[in-house]
Amino acid sequence: MTFAELKVTRQYLDALGEMGIEEPTEIQSKAIPRIRAGQDVIGIAQTGTGKTLAFLLPVMAMLSHAQGKGPRCVILTPAKELALQIADVAKRLAVNTDLRVEVVYGGVGHRTQQERMEAGCDLVVATPGRFMELYLRNAFVTKNIGHLVLDEADRMMDLGFMPQLRKLLEILPNKRQNLLFSATYPPKTEEMAGEFLLWPTRIEAAPQSTPVETITQSAYRAPNFGTKLNLLVEILSRDDAPEQALIFVREKDQAERIGQAVHDGVSWSVRTLHANKGQNSRINAMDDFKSGELRFLVATDVASRGIDVPQLDLVVNVTVPRDPHDYIHRIGRTGRAKRKGQAVTLVDPSEKAALLRVEDLLGAPLDFRPMPEGVAEVATPKWEAQAMARSIDREKRKADPTFKGAFHEKKRKLFSKGKSGSRRSGKRR
Repeated sequence: MTFAELKVTRQYLDALGEMGIEEPTEIQSKAIPRIRAGQDVIGIAQTGTGKTLAFLLPVMAMLSHAQGKGPRCVILTPAKELALQIADVAKRLAVNTDLRVEVVYGGVGHRTQQERMEAGCDLVVATPGRFMELYLRNAFVTKNIGHLVLDEADRMMDLGFMPQLRKLLEILPNKRQNLLFSATYPPKTEEMAGEFLLWPTRIEAAPQSTPVETITQSAYRAPNFGTKLNLLVEILSRDDAPEQALIFVREKDQAERIGQAVHDGVSWSVRTLHANKGQNSRINAMDDFKSGELRFLVATDVASRGIDVPQLDLVVNVTVPRDPHDYIHRIGRTGRAKRKGQAVTLVDPSEKAALLRVEDLLGAPLDFRPMPEGVAEVATPKWEAQAMARSIDREKRKADPTFKGAFHEKKRKLFSKGKSGSRRSGKRR
């Protein structure tokens, strides 16, 4: 099927041609006719398979042309980076039309965004908090909004956005089209979505929570974070290593340690991206990475759903995400647009439970490779060993609420041994 057969109009066909997009993906072929027919849609497809165009093309066609001042479509996302990405695609699609596209998000002053919204727009991409803030400042009216899109719906709800979404629903017209799109759709998200979807059509272009087949997945075991850093430097320094790599980690301080290790051992062309970074710093890092000027980007999961770099060939998980769905989204940053990609995961002993959750979601074990020759294994510092032990205890306690922890067991054994020794010494007396 072609975009023309999907009844995409000439101005959008031309825009797609300028973007280098020639044929629709499965999710686009299935979703575009249903959305254009006015149905509420739940769209589930693997990361990197074109979900953004699946909802933008039909919605923008229905908006047709610029009209009035208030927005007629609102697209809500969980992260600023993802909002910027969607807005960029929408603006490129609208190049041959007069449709006005705006993007609003927190972390920066509201004044400029408010002025742009007051000037009028047809489609706005927003994070929920800033959208509500600008509404309360009378920057726009909502009475003409006929389309609501939740992109990465599972993450929106999983991160605690549901109270904000309920407030937003109160200010939106009851008569509207609702669209939810995501790569993962766990049962609790489906249950929560029932609050604002009316007889939705469910479209699933691939099995839930599966990575695209073009991604080669592998893994290595390492005893601690220091050894992981040495292993990472070796992976990025190989002669056949891709020019760019996106590196994921759980915590902000870990991101900084990785950034320093890559800077010292591989290349100065590395930046870190996490919640402590200022908004301008985050946007500049993303832009430089997308343009190819930046070789390595180290990010926490705040960025796993906001990076669309079709030419990205390698993703490295220095830590295993606690939520297995985050693994799908992390590695989904590569292998996009039918390209091949590599995903490498480094696993320490404290991440066994998290690894099992990932493998259970994938339905298959990861392919573990032997430690490369020449990678130095460092001793585990006492503080890290204690932290790993606590992490293991937490996982065991989740599985068995009666589990008291390794420290409790050690203390119990010492106490028991002490009592036994006292009895024996008493008999001798």
